[in-house]
Amino acid sequence: MEAPASVTRIPNLQIDKVFARTTNLASSALNAKVLSRSDDYFAAAENLLTPTIPIHKPGVFVHTGAWYDGWETRRHNPAPYDWVVIKLGVASGVIEGVEVDTSYFVGNYGEKAELQGAYLPQGQATDEEIASPDYKGWSTILPIVECGPSQRRAWKIDSPKAYTHVRLLMYPDGGFSRLRLYGHAIPPPPAAAATAGVAEELSSALLGGLAISASDEHYTPASNTILPGRGKDMGDGWETARSRTPGHVDWAIFRLGLPGTVSRIVIDTKDFRGNFPREVRVHGIVKSDNAQDPGHNHPGWVELLSGDKKTKADTEHVFEGADLAAGGEDKRVFTHVKLTLVPDGGVKRFRIFGQRA
Repeated sequence: MEAPASVTRIPNLQIDKVFARTTNLASSALNAKVLSRSDDYFAAAENLLTPTIPIHKPGVFVHTGAWYDGWETRRHNPAPYDWVVIKLGVASGVIEGVEVDTSYFVGNYGEKAELQGAYLPQGQATDEEIASPDYKGWSTILPIVECGPSQRRAWKIDSPKAYTHVRLLMYPDGGFSRLRLYGHAIPPPPAAAATAGVAEELSSALLGGLAISASDEHYTPASNTILPGRGKDMGDGWETARSRTPGHVDWAIFRLGLPGTVSRIVIDTKDFRGNFPREVRVHGIVKSDNAQDPGHNHPGWVELLSGDKKTKADTEHVFEGADLAAGGEDKRVFTHVKLTLVPDGGVKRFRIFGQRA
C-alpha cells in the first residue's frame, strides 16, 4: 500500500541525510519510555527505543526462542494489530519524520506499520490512562504503510505537529527492531526556579537543542554531546578520526534550544581516556535578525571561553567566572555555539548554561 499524500516516503539510502538536522525523539537516551504493549513474548518492546543500531546474534537462543534485538510478538494474533504505547522523554516534540527499522527480522517481520500520537501536556491525563488499550484520544501521524524484511524505511511528515505520546501499531504481528521519530523538542515554559535566576541548560536536546553540522563524525555523532546524563560508555559521545595535518582542528555547531546568556560551560570527557582532545575552544553567535544557521567560517563567531583550555582524560570540565571570555556571565543573547577540538578526539557531553532570553 502506497503512503497517502500526507507523508512522503524517503529512499532508504537517504534517510540519514534527510533527517541529519533532527533529534530522534523515540530514544531511551532522550528518556523516552514504553508505557504499555499488547504483547512482547519473544523480544521486549523497550528495544525499539535503543539508541544504537540493531545487532544480530545468529544461533543464540533464549527461553522463548531465537534472540532478537527488537520488539517481537507471538504468532497468530487474533486482533488486527499488536501495539506499543510510548511516552516521549521531552515535554513535547514536533515529529517531522518516522522510521520503522526491521533489521534482522526476515521471516518474522511486521508487514505493516501505523503511528498514532497524542498531545497531552502534564496534568491533562495520567500515564495509566494513556497506556490503557481503551484510551481513545489517538490521532494518525503515519497512516498504514508497508514494511519490508530486514531494512530501514522512513517517511517525512508533511504537516509536522507536536506530541507527548505515540502508539505504534504493527499489522498483524511479528517484529520491528527500532522506531525512530525525527524532529525536535519544544522547550517547556520556564519553571519557577528559572524565573528566579537559576541557570538552564540552553543547549540540551531535551529543550530543543540541535547539532547542526560537524567537521568529522567518523566514529560517533556530535548530537550525542547534548543528550541528558553522562552516558554509559565511549559509544554515546562524539569522536572524530585521527588527524595527520599540522594545525588541524575538528568542530561541531549547535543551535541552542533556548537562546540566552552564557554563565557556565561544561565539557565532559567521560570514558575518553587515550583519545580526548588536547585542548578545546568554544565560540558563540549573538542573536540577530538573520534566521539562518551559521557555518564554520561565519564572521560573527565570538569567544565564549577565554582562549584554548586544556582537557584531561575522563573528566567533567566546568568553565565559569574568569574562564569565560567575558570574565563572568556574558549578558548578550546567543543562538548558536561552536565546540572546537584541538586537534581532534572525543568528548562525551557539551553543555551551555545560562538564562533564557
